[in-house]
Amino acid sequence: MLKDGEAVVQDAYITQLTPEWVAQATGGRLHPGGGPVEDLHWDSRQTTPKSLFVALPGARTHGRRYILEARAKGASLVLADVPGEATVEVKDPYQALLRLGQALRERFFGVVLAVGGSSGKTTTKEALAQGLGFPAPPGNQNTAPPLARFFLHLDPKAEGAVVELGVDRPGEMAELMGLAKPHLSVLTALGEEHLLAFGDLGGVVREEAGLLRAEKALVSLQAAEVLKGYGLYRGELTYGFGEATFPGEALELLPEESRFRYRGLRVRVPYPGLGPALGALAALAAAEVLGKDLEEVAERLSALRLPPGRMERREVDGVVFLNDAYNANPLSVKAGLRWLAAQPGRKWAVLGEMRELGEKAEALHLEVAEEAARLGLRPLYLGPFAKAQAALGGEAAGSLEEALAWLKARVAPGDLVYLKASRAIGLERILELWEG
Repeated sequence: MLKDGEAVVQDAYITQLTPEWVAQATGGRLHPGGGPVEDLHWDSRQTTPKSLFVALPGARTHGRRYILEARAKGASLVLADVPGEATVEVKDPYQALLRLGQALRERFFGVVLAVGGSSGKTTTKEALAQGLGFPAPPGNQNTAPPLARFFLHLDPKAEGAVVELGVDRPGEMAELMGLAKPHLSVLTALGEEHLLAFGDLGGVVREEAGLLRAEKALVSLQAAEVLKGYGLYRGELTYGFGEATFPGEALELLPEESRFRYRGLRVRVPYPGLGPALGALAALAAAEVLGKDLEEVAERLSALRLPPGRMERREVDGVVFLNDAYNANPLSVKAGLRWLAAQPGRKWAVLGEMRELGEKAEALHLEVAEEAARLGLRPLYLGPFAKAQAALGGEAAGSLEEALAWLKARVAPGDLVYLKASRAIGLERILELWEG
């Protein structure tokens, strides 16, 4: 029996939305022929039976071109800006999707945490979710479509949930906050990112600061300092390894793991680097805000598992590779280099291009190279600014294959190789080529 878009089948809760419920939630006009919806997709290739296909506009094409394909794969309802059988017709599919996501979110009465920032979002989201025992979207599914899908499938009996909010254009944070309506937000760090859209650091800070509109907010010490510089800090709770509301102490950034103390507890994180340690500290701070048992949270964090490409350690033929190449911006690259410089033994850094930095791209790449030189590192650089970076100390490679050959000629068992670049570069292929 359907009530408010939900159904109970064989004593097991499942989410089932009626076409009428979807039309009401989105403010659309319902055309006949649709059936109940149990899933949501915006890529026709992934459409499943009994799903809602949302025909969104894209950079190169429009989802309305794939409505027939989605229907052929079993979509029982379509959300689109054109009329048709089994269709909820709306003026703007993306805005309609936001309204649908808001309606789905409003059916959940547990606590919702949201994570944002220029770097460390996914790591912190995973630490929060695993430390607190809350469900969260997998990987970095941090835009409106996957968030709406997450709330569609979220168990209403869950105590809480954690979502990541990723922005790459002005106004997007307000949209995502309106969808997620978090009780507690966590701002990880602030630095240059997506400058083609935001223009400069000020644009980034103003957009990310929208995360602080939650009922309560946790802000890293680094982010708090940046917010203060733009007059946007309002006394939010802070976390970090220093003078913070929720301070971590005795931080040890070891080659294989990180350790610190929190409120007298010994905390171990099974990943190297400052990012995982800060993510774990954020989880403990959030746990304290929510009144959770800190010992239980610390124990869960000792078994933390992060998605690939985030300080992912792999040993091949005696050489230790740290694959941190899922994403990169100046802030995260500098943090990685500082960690690398502090490690014992012989180490090598392979740095690829940092994307979406606009007109400041060359200057920011050179800034990273200057930091590497200051730390006594001589990285191997790839990308359009590699030669200019190498002139400050290091080497330049013209391709992944050339980089591999350079490394093979120099790296020995026992060495540490750190890989960092934007995801589109595919720098992790060095590992595949090495093993091949």
